[in-house]
Amino acid sequence: MKRRTWMNLAAATLALSLTGAATAQSSYPDRPIRLIVPFPPGGTSDVVGRIFAEALGKQLGQTVVVENRGGAGGTVGTRAVASAAPDGYTLLLGTSSTNGTNSAVYKNLSYDAVKDFTPVTQIIRVPGVIVVNKDFPAKDYAQFFALVKGAPGKYSYASSGNGGATHMAMEYYKSLSGLDMMHVPYRGTGPALNDVIAGQVPILWDTAASSMAHIQSGNLRAIVVAAKTRLPQLPDVPTFAEMGLPDYDAEMWNGLLAPAGLPKDVLAKLSDASRKALADPDVQAKYAGVGAYVVADTPEEFGAMIKADVAKWKKVADFAHISVQ
Repeated sequence: MKRRTWMNLAAATLALSLTGAATAQSSYPDRPIRLIVPFPPGGTSDVVGRIFAEALGKQLGQTVVVENRGGAGGTVGTRAVASAAPDGYTLLLGTSSTNGTNSAVYKNLSYDAVKDFTPVTQIIRVPGVIVVNKDFPAKDYAQFFALVKGAPGKYSYASSGNGGATHMAMEYYKSLSGLDMMHVPYRGTGPALNDVIAGQVPILWDTAASSMAHIQSGNLRAIVVAAKTRLPQLPDVPTFAEMGLPDYDAEMWNGLLAPAGLPKDVLAKLSDASRKALADPDVQAKYAGVGAYVVADTPEEFGAMIKADVAKWKKVADFAHISVQ
């Protein structure tokens, strides 16, 4: 009798605990959510994150607070999310650096870009562009290719930093095209842009969003774009695919990730809310205003893209012998 009573009590306790857990999960989110942007305020990722945080918060009926936690190429903030509780209240605005190129170039990366995260959705992609100083002798891609090909090692290009996404993007192009250019790393896109405009360095791989105003003002000349189709703002500038490099994919991206082990029902809520947020025409217009376009894919699609991205950049890093301590 006592044994039966004990078993009944145990069963009741278990049922209550399971009910409590289910209620806690079904009520998600019942408090503010942190979206960690692993870069300082003011940059492209920060802008992308703030637009998304507001839109996601409206869909979830809860505040999504942006927390900038920059440092070490985005690894500081990314690691903070990787080690956070997988409860849906700490999320990451991942980038093509934090969950892509960093895995290829950092020898002692403090997180695994694939295993330590739950992909939710790829938010946006930003086309890239090779630009040159306005006085550079080549006026189009054919002239650019012939000029650089005919003088191996003579021309140099600027990037936002050693091992960064724009450095890797240009090295990826070099590996496919066979061109030989010297790399001049800077501490950020701003200084690199300034020196290319001033003619200190002739060539730059940049995001179209960052360079567009300078292209339109005539201070820079666009040579080729990394995009699926020609950009409306640059209708006369061809894509890499048109120039014989259909496999070249170096668009920058931002996506939403959570720590590994996120409960399936929380993932489903975040995925659904994210896709609804990104379907809003006003949100899409805001992203178009910074030179980006919305993706809004599934967790499975986003996860597969990250795996492919990491593998691609590891090949590029091996080709160019790029590593960061």
